[in-house]
Amino acid sequence: MSTTHATTKDRSAVRTLLRLWPYVRPVRVRLFTAASVAVVASCVGLVIPLVLKWMVDGPVADRDPAGVWLGALYLLLLGLLEAGLFGLRRWLVARPLSHVEAEMRAGLYGHLQRLPVAFHDRWASGQLLSRATTDLMLLRMFLAFPLTFLLVNAVTILAGVIIMLLQDWSLGLVILGPALPVMVMCVVFENRYAVVARLAQDQVGDLTTVVEESVLGIRIIKGFGRHRSQARAFRTLSSTLRGTELRKARLLATIWAVIVTLPEVAIGAALVLGTVQVADGELSAGTLVAFLSTALALRWPVDSIGFLLAMSQEAATATERYFEVMDEEPESETSTGSRPADAGGAGAGVTATGSGDPGVTDAGGGDDTGAGATVADARAADARRPTAGSADATAADTGSPGDGSAGDGSAGDGSTPATVADAKRADTTAADARRADATVPEAGSAGGGSTGARRADATVPEAGSAGDGSTGARRANATVADARRANARNADDSGADAGKAGDGLRFVGVVFRYPDADPASPPTLDRVDLHIRPGESMALVGATGSGKTTLTALVPRLHEVTAGRITIDGEDVTAMTREELRAKVAVAFEEPTLFSASVGENVLMGAGDQAGAAELERALGVAQAEFVHALPQGIATQVGEQGLSLSGGQRQRLALARAVVGQPRFLVLDDPLSALDVHTEAAVEAALRQVLADTTALIVAHRPSTVLLADRVALLSGGRITAVGTHQELLRANTEYAHLMSGNGRQEDDR
Repeated sequence: MSTTHATTKDRSAVRTLLRLWPYVRPVRVRLFTAASVAVVASCVGLVIPLVLKWMVDGPVADRDPAGVWLGALYLLLLGLLEAGLFGLRRWLVARPLSHVEAEMRAGLYGHLQRLPVAFHDRWASGQLLSRATTDLMLLRMFLAFPLTFLLVNAVTILAGVIIMLLQDWSLGLVILGPALPVMVMCVVFENRYAVVARLAQDQVGDLTTVVEESVLGIRIIKGFGRHRSQARAFRTLSSTLRGTELRKARLLATIWAVIVTLPEVAIGAALVLGTVQVADGELSAGTLVAFLSTALALRWPVDSIGFLLAMSQEAATATERYFEVMDEEPESETSTGSRPADAGGAGAGVTATGSGDPGVTDAGGGDDTGAGATVADARAADARRPTAGSADATAADTGSPGDGSAGDGSAGDGSTPATVADAKRADTTAADARRADATVPEAGSAGGGSTGARRADATVPEAGSAGDGSTGARRANATVADARRANARNADDSGADAGKAGDGLRFVGVVFRYPDADPASPPTLDRVDLHIRPGESMALVGATGSGKTTLTALVPRLHEVTAGRITIDGEDVTAMTREELRAKVAVAFEEPTLFSASVGENVLMGAGDQAGAAELERALGVAQAEFVHALPQGIATQVGEQGLSLSGGQRQRLALARAVVGQPRFLVLDDPLSALDVHTEAAVEAALRQVLADTTALIVAHRPSTVLLADRVALLSGGRITAVGTHQELLRANTEYAHLMSGNGRQEDDR
């Protein structure tokens, strides 16, 4: 289950631990001071045997009680000084090391936020949690104790050995006898313990993952009565971890047995040899007492080698695990390099008509550029427009210039001046449509022009009188007239071509393959070309697994496209910083996620810091989430982890409110109404239409009711956009779409 693949086989613990220096450097003065204080304290301890030698050879041998009391006072003062120095050392390291731990934890958390979604898809959350908690605790303990005392004990042992050699070199050599075997055992222990320590810490991460999943999925476990199987899985992992910990304990017991036994044997041998020398008069009793006291003072530094090495190996493993995450490349803010677009990806729109219906476009080809298709379609619409002298023109165009209707004059009005004037206005509109080549990729379709044009077009078949001309003529005139009005309304923010502001959202030859996918496998998305005009709502429909959610995730750069590009108002999203991009684009995911915070805090996460109560109430109204006011503390109510204290529909409405609270220019909704009942869905749709009127939106839809929120529909099949048109047009012309919408399709048609 472990998601890590690092090995400790060739790892150097020292080199690994040196990577902590950037974090330790700010507190190095206090750490060095603490180490110095600890060295002085240990050296003070080595003075005590020398005082004992003076007492034995002096006041004790001379039977001087005053000298004995003076020696006892010296020993007491030395003991108090040693204790005080060690206490000072602990005080010096406590605060700065807790700061180091906090900084490392904050750095890890911040880095996790910047890592791409693909990283989080690969890594189990328990592994990340164990690194942020257990591993950092081990590092703090290492910096506070083993790091200091490896130095202190080394200095203490070196000073003690020098003192013993100066007192009696022969006894000193006896004490040094076990040094070589102990060093060999330490090297063997270090290599073996490193492997087991790494295994144990990875298993702790796996166990953490199981616990987290069981807590979050407790409803599923209880609902299916799987508590016994989950308990067995937990016991299996726990037993495996227990076995690994026992291996660690056996290794530690082995090294400790060697480290303790050999020096004890050496001290015993020195005691026998020293006693013989005292009996022979070759050594004074005070010297022997001082020698043995020094040797006993070195017992702790020597005995502690085992667990200090063990803690150091665990710290090295924790450091290795920590930097496995920190070494991952974060998301790049911008991308200066260009991605290759696949064949057919040069076109920004979907152009090749293959359905036989003038209102439905087949995006399978993508051979033409968006601009060329726009001009051609605009000219075709102009050609289809009736001339001023025809009765059809009179019927279609004698309405007021801005009323958006097919015509309100009688067929027999015969008002030639009015007809000519309207025809001239239509000519002007057609010219405008040709100039706005980036704005109207399918000007000849029912979805052409602007949002107003599309909506007017939807009403044209029912709006004319019995004497109206051909349906194609009415549609062309209504589309062109409304395109003119939309151009006038959006003159301030619409560009003259696809490269300028106001171009909406474009997918140009987009190819995407997941990073861990087989390179030989077909991509999830293959040469996707789609244009969502400014202020337009586009529904994205496709079979399960067709890549709809993946496509929506590419807009806010949760994943990076493999090839092609995505533009917002003519600017490539990879050229924007993520902060800038995500300030323009708001997302509501299929699975609503809430955090352990208040209702208001959860919703306002979708807005800037300047958002307040007014924006919050507006968003709650759009999402029909007024139920929050009935909660115990209203919008201040804590929703709990994952928002599981709320129903699925309530969570989804709060997620929708979070998406719209910031009034984003671009809105990406992934099946936002799937958990709502029919009546609530209708209320949300009514409010959402007002939001969509001022927003460019991409909506993943599975139901006709959601599809009807959009101005146009794009069908995603086989990783490509295969058709674009209105809901009614696709129902008539595309069998795959009709099949996807079957069941509720007829009822929605009636609506």
